[in-house]
This record gives sequence, structure tokens and C-alpha cells, in this order.
Amino acid sequence: MSTHAPNEARVIPLRRPQASPPAPKEPLWRDLVGDVLRRERLAQERTLKDVAETARISVPYLSELERGRKEASSEVLAAAAKALGLGLGDLLSLAQDELVRHTRPNRTSGPRAQYDGLCMAA
Repeated sequence: MSTHAPNEARVIPLRRPQASPPAPKEPLWRDLVGDVLRRERLAQERTLKDVAETARISVPYLSELERGRKEASSEVLAAAAKALGLGLGDLLSLAQDELVRHTRPNRTSGPRAQYDGLCMAA
């Protein structure tokens, strides 16, 4: 016996509605800065000890910065950047590039993708 009123339509979906993909998780700034510091240090084939001594910070602290475990002051970031031959602005710019890469991995998606550079007129 049906519990629906006689004039009420019952909709049975053929497919389950698809959930939208989750938005990409934004990384923490300290992780991005740490990644840049480590990448630059390794690109120069330098050790943690060498860079830490040049920057006048401890080796364990620099290691924690590179792993994103610590938030560094602007003074410490500037010293680490200088030890790597970078300015503070360079370090932060590289970290920003990483943020953009992590939050928008596929630049063809998003509001601009729907236009695809084509325009049609009738």
C-alpha cells in the first residue's frame, strides 16, 4: 500500500547525484616558505649547517623552518634568504608562486575556462 497521495508523483532517480569535487586544500604559508628554502638550498648543493651558519640561526631551527614546523619572523626569513643569495622579496615571491600552483593546479578550469578564447555572433 502506497503512502503517497494519488495525484502526487514519485520521482525515482536513475543515478545518484554526483558530488562536486572538493576544493583544493590551501597549504600553510610556513609549508610553502619551507619548501622554497629547502629547494633553493638543495639546488645550490649546500648543507643545512652551511646555510644556518651563514644566516646565523641554529641548524635545528632551519630544519624546522624547511619542514614547515615553525613560523619564522621576517628577520629570520630575510637572514635565511640572504644566506641563499636571495632577497626577502624573492623568497616570498617564490612562495607565492607555490601557493598559486597548489591552489590552481589546472589553469584551464575556473571562470575563464568557459570562454576558451572563442566568440560566436549570430
